[in-house]
Amino acid sequence: MSDIMILNQENYETATGSGTVAVDFYADWCGPCKMMAPIFDEAKDAYDGKVRFAKINVDDNKEIAAANKVMGIPTLLFFKDGQLVERVTGVIDKTTLYAKLDALG
Repeated sequence: MSDIMILNQENYETATGSGTVAVDFYADWCGPCKMMAPIFDEAKDAYDGKVRFAKINVDDNKEIAAANKVMGIPTLLFFKDGQLVERVTGVIDKTTLYAKLDALG
């Protein structure tokens, strides 16, 4: 089982540049982000080997959040081979997350 990658300015481009990647933009103080965390973690186990999962703290990485137009958190961005293909802001349930991941192929 792979771990959730922690992204920052140094590894963001490389991590999202290839393959299928789900990135959770969050903050430690954010209540809805805390609600989303176990759903995201469960998806990581369910999609192991198919999708890479990553998190990025918006408080520590304001430039990346701004470049991706993250205006509210949690925001999930889905990348396929370096291209942003889906964006979801707010808490979503497991069924919705899995449907979005399945659609990435």
